[in-house]
Amino acid sequence: MGLLTVVFVGPLLWMLLTAFKTNVESRTVPPTFLPSEPTFQAFRTLFFGDDASPVLLWAANSFLAASAHAVLVIVVSSMAGYALARMEFPFKRLLFGLIISTLFVPGFIFLMPNFLLLNSLGWLDTLWALIVPGAAGAFGVFFMRQFFSALPVELEESARIDGAGPFRIFRSVVLPNARPALVTLAVLSFLSNWNDFVWPIYVLFSPERLTLPVGLSKLQGAYTTDYPVIMAGAAIASVPVLVLYVFVQRYVIEGAASSGIKG
Repeated sequence: MGLLTVVFVGPLLWMLLTAFKTNVESRTVPPTFLPSEPTFQAFRTLFFGDDASPVLLWAANSFLAASAHAVLVIVVSSMAGYALARMEFPFKRLLFGLIISTLFVPGFIFLMPNFLLLNSLGWLDTLWALIVPGAAGAFGVFFMRQFFSALPVELEESARIDGAGPFRIFRSVVLPNARPALVTLAVLSFLSNWNDFVWPIYVLFSPERLTLPVGLSKLQGAYTTDYPVIMAGAAIASVPVLVLYVFVQRYVIEGAASSGIKG
């Protein structure tokens, strides 16, 4: 466990310490672990150095897009997963098989069709291009379907005897019991959208609409690289992810342990 901790925490610690080094010290060979003269110059450059690099705006764009995407994913996936797990309708198994089959298709194949679709909707260079695509992803539907299949059907039958309709059962009985799975799916969707790099490059063009991963990549010059500034940006990008996991790790572990039990 100690060795695994070093493997996973070591790069984060190195990133954070490099952010407090000078540009000259970050290039020294052999490299230094602790900064000899700690400085906040990288963070000052990041936040106040150039109006063409609005890091706070990029972070706000990323947070807004990732949060809205996560909410949309859990709404769509929970309804679709419940329908596939509990309701009976023609070609249900065939439809579920088609949804699962899309997991085996490389994501790059969908780049051009999605780009053309967003262009026809007029959503290019807007945050809608990051929020809506992928909201009905196969993984979310499969994940929620497996969780709902493992829930005791007696809970729904009791509510149905009391006169509750399908939507009331779904809202008042099923969703409260599915909180671990919903939180897990929301975290995974948030992280996927937050860390996405390729898709935003295709659909975002204006500097003020960029997300944090794309914006930070533009901090690297053509001939020189300011490593402390890049590491400072990476540290800022990792803060929401670490904070999110600290607060929801209990639900993530419970949701991952409870899903996929029953096919």
